[in-house]
Amino acid sequence: MVDPVYAAPSLNAELSDVVFTQNLPSIVASHVLDPQPGETILDMCASPGGKTTHIATLMRDKGCLIALDKTAPKLFKLKQNVERFRLSLVHCFIFDSTKALDKSAKEFVPLIPTPPPYPPESFDRILLDAPCSALGQRPQPMCSISLTELMSYPAYQRSLFEQAVGLLRPGGTLVYSTCSFNPEENEAQVAWALKSFPQLHLSNQVPFVGFPGLPGYGVAAEQLRIVQRFGPIQFCELLDLQQAAPSPTNEYDALAKDTIAF
Repeated sequence: MVDPVYAAPSLNAELSDVVFTQNLPSIVASHVLDPQPGETILDMCASPGGKTTHIATLMRDKGCLIALDKTAPKLFKLKQNVERFRLSLVHCFIFDSTKALDKSAKEFVPLIPTPPPYPPESFDRILLDAPCSALGQRPQPMCSISLTELMSYPAYQRSLFEQAVGLLRPGGTLVYSTCSFNPEENEAQVAWALKSFPQLHLSNQVPFVGFPGLPGYGVAAEQLRIVQRFGPIQFCELLDLQQAAPSPTNEYDALAKDTIAF
């Protein structure tokens, strides 16, 4: 991609403490999570902090938001962005989220946030924006990922998912998202999760401005209408998804075609 699709001006670091630019799927993910002031929320793979700061803003900086990432450079970038927006409810920790659940841990007290791991059912809502093959990131003139690396992501994502399910309170909300269009990291993971954890069920997403999921990966036809995928539109046309679920309204159609995520 050489030229921008839309005539959006560059901010050139202006309003850096007010505006955090994100693509559409990233924005949608935080709204689908629907964080509320006063809740206890976990962002399992938080760096660089775009979704973290968005969630905190939607919470009106009231409550407790735990943000984890497993390397020092990532945590530094995360803290930098949290501090830039002067958010007091976000507590950042360097930690491997595949070990975030400790069934023997003492009760988690949001008013006095402690480092992970955490006891079961500690969080009202959890965002798992999982590490992925990033095949949907753009612009991307070439892809250097190996087949071995590509095939390694689903197992890693499932290990994170298992932790998330254990940490979620009954009746809570778990949002799983990636920036890859690989169905093995998306629809196949949804099918696996619904089969592995009977206590989970899919909920309608608000807002829903993308396309339905791809068939053929274990997700029932009626459930494909609930999961949300963004581009490339060629998938939708090739598999005739218009018969599986309604397409976005004309108002959002171009946006859904031009952005990539799940």
